[in-house]
Amino acid sequence: MTDKMIATVPVYRSLAQIPADFGPCIAAIGNFDGVHRGHQQILKAAASEARERRMRSVAITFDPHPAQVLYPEVAPKLLTFLPQRIDLIARTGVDAILVLQFNAQLSRVTAEDFVREILVSRLAVRGVHEGANFRFGHGAKAGVNELRVFGEEFGFSVHVHQAVRVHGLVVSSSAVRSAIAAGEMRRARFMLGRGFGVHSHPASGRGIGTRLLVPTVNLAPYHGLLPAFGVYVSQLAVGDRCFQGVTNVGNRPTFEGIGFGIETHILNFEPVDLADGTPLYLEFLLRLRGEVQWPSTEALRAQILKDVARAHRYFRLAHRPISKNSA
Repeated sequence: MTDKMIATVPVYRSLAQIPADFGPCIAAIGNFDGVHRGHQQILKAAASEARERRMRSVAITFDPHPAQVLYPEVAPKLLTFLPQRIDLIARTGVDAILVLQFNAQLSRVTAEDFVREILVSRLAVRGVHEGANFRFGHGAKAGVNELRVFGEEFGFSVHVHQAVRVHGLVVSSSAVRSAIAAGEMRRARFMLGRGFGVHSHPASGRGIGTRLLVPTVNLAPYHGLLPAFGVYVSQLAVGDRCFQGVTNVGNRPTFEGIGFGIETHILNFEPVDLADGTPLYLEFLLRLRGEVQWPSTEALRAQILKDVARAHRYFRLAHRPISKNSA
């Protein structure tokens, strides 16, 4: 009937999977890429209203991201892929998640038809929570003002949430992307409400059932958003094991022809099982420096020792274990 349960929350992959008796409910609609503090506020408010009114709450999101369908050439790289996004949404307290496949057909649905056929007829929505910049319907022609008009017509309330500010920063997915793209991990952490990291697995070629006996791990090619090229203090979760590290993101110009890679040097290394499919979660904590082409391997080696020393100092001061459930 449903997709797998994430944090005990049912995930529906189509309207056909929604139980006939699901509504009445309170909804929040959006792409929720990153599930940052602004998204969290909206989702938690929807869940809170649903509990107060003895209804269910549902987060309605889309896959793939509409931008990847409508203008793939300029679509931004994602902060979170769908499995992590679902997990993060589930933790906000909503009762269910509806993932609608975004395709050419859905893109042509007018705002009025979306409200009438999906929100009202199928879900029996009694309340909707949205951010002030919410747009929906064919051509994104409708916003929260039109949504309020539909609410008056079809009998549901509309709660509009203004942008969240953290340390003077206006929180949005684009602002988080800008911070990460600039390597400003502290600013991204403020807006996300957690550290930024990527879920991946080791680069292929190690074989199955091998054991990591050297303190270096290379990530497989990753197609989501990555921080600016450079060297970072990081933490790496290998399955259930957590390690402190220093990670290089970039083309490693000192070694001509190697090309792009994400390579982590583990500081508190212990041998660990590492097959090609072992799940890895790499969290970027602090950017130490940009990527440099050093005149010799000896100069690079000397700089690495300095990077490692700074990373050790960071961990001594931070005393912060990795957040294994972060996205």
